[in-house]
Amino acid sequence: MLGLILALVFGMLGRGTQAALRRLFAGRPALLFGAPALLTLLFGAAAAGAGAFSWPLLFVAAVYLLIPTLLAFVQGPGPARRPSGADFALILLLWLPVEFGAGQGLIPRPQQGFLHSVAYGVAILLALVLFLGFRNWEGLKYTLPAGGRDFLYAAAGFAVCAPVLIVVGRWLEFIPPFHLPPQPQAARLLTQFLIILVATGLPEEILFRSLIQNGLMLRCGPGIGTLLLASFIFGCAHLNNGPQPLPNWRYMILATIAGAAYGKVFQQSSSVWGSASLHALVDWTKHVFF
Repeated sequence: MLGLILALVFGMLGRGTQAALRRLFAGRPALLFGAPALLTLLFGAAAAGAGAFSWPLLFVAAVYLLIPTLLAFVQGPGPARRPSGADFALILLLWLPVEFGAGQGLIPRPQQGFLHSVAYGVAILLALVLFLGFRNWEGLKYTLPAGGRDFLYAAAGFAVCAPVLIVVGRWLEFIPPFHLPPQPQAARLLTQFLIILVATGLPEEILFRSLIQNGLMLRCGPGIGTLLLASFIFGCAHLNNGPQPLPNWRYMILATIAGAAYGKVFQQSSSVWGSASLHALVDWTKHVFF
């Protein structure tokens, strides 16, 4: 099921797919409600396959997917060059229930991790449909890179921010001392990086850069204040993450610094894959070497 969700997320990268959705919704906006209906069925199928299906859980999923869709529908199809307050409320409605595990009590503990990943993927899919296809925001950069320059930006960003993150992380006692990986096979390390890229780097960059930072840029301009605000929001999103005691202010500080680097690379790149690659590289380095 996660493979199907990932395939659908990647399918949305095509400019032809995005243009087809915009034409479809421009002509018949009510078809937008097909998205939450299909995604509710997808989540229900995943829950059933995991042995965790229940009608209350399906109801929670349906309501979660329907409310932001209704909010987008009321505003009407794009192009929306300047986001409204309702657009930002829509982002929060997509993000916060998943962030805080809405409906988690309805899922047996062994299946919670898997279904949280499914919920995250379903939320990203709905966000892409709403903002790429229906609201038609500018600057989302959800496309394949126009060239290799995006990855050069990611490499430059890593060269600048990695030493800062390591020094601050050690000073805050957030990361342990440097160590070499116990199994340094190239294939294993590459696999770990790709998993982090598709499971963490890309989804978080869609949320925090394509939606939140880009929305702030469209609303307030692309200045340093916008970059810092988006980075601070990204940092605050890590306050409820372990392993340190919560609120995890150490993680928040490091995530804010990293978010500034990700945001700058996003601004310079042609695609969200630039900042997603940097994000994954930072997380992979911490996972493998610290």
